[in-house]
Amino acid sequence: INSVEVVAVVNDAVGTLMSAAHSDRQCEIGLILGTGCNACYMESLENVGLWEGDRDHPNQVIINTEWGAFGDNGCLDFIRTEYDRELDNFSINPGKQIMEKMISGMYMGEIVRLALERLAMDELLFSGIDKESELFIRGRFYTKYVSEVESDNDEFFRNTKQVLDELGIENYTSDDCKIVKYVCTLVSARAAFLSSAGIATLINRLKKKSMTIAIDGSLYRFHPRFHNLMVLKIKELVNPGHKFKLTLSHDGSGKGAALVAAVATRLLDKKQVAE
Repeated sequence: INSVEVVAVVNDAVGTLMSAAHSDRQCEIGLILGTGCNACYMESLENVGLWEGDRDHPNQVIINTEWGAFGDNGCLDFIRTEYDRELDNFSINPGKQIMEKMISGMYMGEIVRLALERLAMDELLFSGIDKESELFIRGRFYTKYVSEVESDNDEFFRNTKQVLDELGIENYTSDDCKIVKYVCTLVSARAAFLSSAGIATLINRLKKKSMTIAIDGSLYRFHPRFHNLMVLKIKELVNPGHKFKLTLSHDGSGKGAALVAAVATRLLDKKQVAE
């Protein structure tokens, strides 16, 4: 361990951006949509008042937005629901990471569970459900269930029924399955639209005619509609004339970290030779 030299500290969003930019020079934004949610982007140094490093070519720096914390000051309260507030109250960090709690894989399943629990308690869903059902256990409705339920494309609801069986819910009807799927689609669409609002804001800020957004994370990778929902909403929100492409960066964070380490080591070697 003593022989390990730390040459750079890189988070997953930056790694994803770097990994994709290595093969696509138009990549300007890195986005993580997995257990957590965050984005980073390329910014001109002239817009970075806190920069104290060198100002050599290319006069750019990666800004890590940490946008999962957007809303911690209350600015998103107007779109938060009772389910968001309950989830936040019972989380390990109440009042923190508000936007992340409305988007990421760590929380999406629980938002769906809270909505289904409310409908069941109001006798609008799962008539006569056993109060000992696992639906009433916090964290028991996994986010992977959301992707599985939304993958049902016919009236047989095979995936939805399998999920309900795993939760120990009995005597559910076809209408129950429809409602479960509908709740899942609402929660995931909101997450996709919030992510899209952030990405569209960055695209509009950068003012480039064409750019690539590199995305990594299990939520984006496995959810059947997330990509399409984001493309449609970003198109709606970007200023006219801006073209963009969303691309999946497989293990982008790992490859990106390796690339950054390689470049940092090369620059360090150059500096030592010069000295």
